[in-house]
Amino acid sequence: MYRFLLSRQWVITTLVAVLLIPVMIQLGFWQLHRHQDRVARNDLIARNLEAEPVPVERLAREGRTVPREDTWRTVTATGAYEPEREVVVRQRLGADDKQGYFVVTPLRLGDGSAVLVNRGWVPAGADLTSFPKVPPPPTGEVTVTGRLRPDETTGSGIRDKAGLPDRQVMLINSADEAADGLPGPVLGGFVELVGTAPRPAGKQPEPVPEPDHSSIGVHIAYAIQWWIFAAAVPVGWWILVRRERRDREAAAAKASETAAAGDAGETTGPAAPEEPAKDGEAPDGTAGDGAGKGADAPARPAADDDRAPSLAPAEQMAAD
Repeated sequence: MYRFLLSRQWVITTLVAVLLIPVMIQLGFWQLHRHQDRVARNDLIARNLEAEPVPVERLAREGRTVPREDTWRTVTATGAYEPEREVVVRQRLGADDKQGYFVVTPLRLGDGSAVLVNRGWVPAGADLTSFPKVPPPPTGEVTVTGRLRPDETTGSGIRDKAGLPDRQVMLINSADEAADGLPGPVLGGFVELVGTAPRPAGKQPEPVPEPDHSSIGVHIAYAIQWWIFAAAVPVGWWILVRRERRDREAAAAKASETAAAGDAGETTGPAAPEEPAKDGEAPDGTAGDGAGKGADAPARPAADDDRAPSLAPAEQMAAD
């Protein structure tokens, strides 16, 4: 009944179905884990943004990567900007999704160390090879408040490029800035500026917006979708098997009917053709009467025996 399942085609189909089920289940768990990571990230961002600001020196150290639990933590730093060491970061989007630059300026702290401050976004000019117009930072000692961020690396999906114009970079990286000649210790990570005291006069770069920590994305929906697919595979396989069985049974029944009709035709044989009737015979071969002759048939001359009898001798003599 189901011997067709042993055919090469059905063996391959069954193996593919069996392999798809665990793969789809794992893909569902992968999306579930991404959902859980997104929820944990949102909780971390919200918790660190709402926390009381702390001095940046307490969380950042020279050559130290900012720990994940300290990312987005609100920090403060007091010092003076060094605009001559300022760089711009290429290919960054503003609040309206326009291409431009992030402006990164070192802030020299009271202990002689420096921390990189992302002061915000400026639009790109017509000439991308020249340094854009950047509002100058406030002079003198200032206290900045911002969000602590880890150094950007190529692992974050941003590709670094060589041969860029002077004072233009692709990544915000404290180690790279220190290697480029920034004097003194440079704290790891950077500060994403939120506010400055005293408040600077004049126009400043557009602040970087707060990170989204309310959206959870569609990962949980994708997880459920993969699990539904995994459950649908055996159901679909069984539907195909039943359909194949019905098709084979219908084909076998049709073949049997055709064979039976052929056997019946060979037993009876074809009917013999009817021979035309001969003249003077009925169609069934019996002799017919004169009425059966055609009207145009010529009359047969009478034989001598059919003529009238001659006169008697006495009658003949009287006649003479």
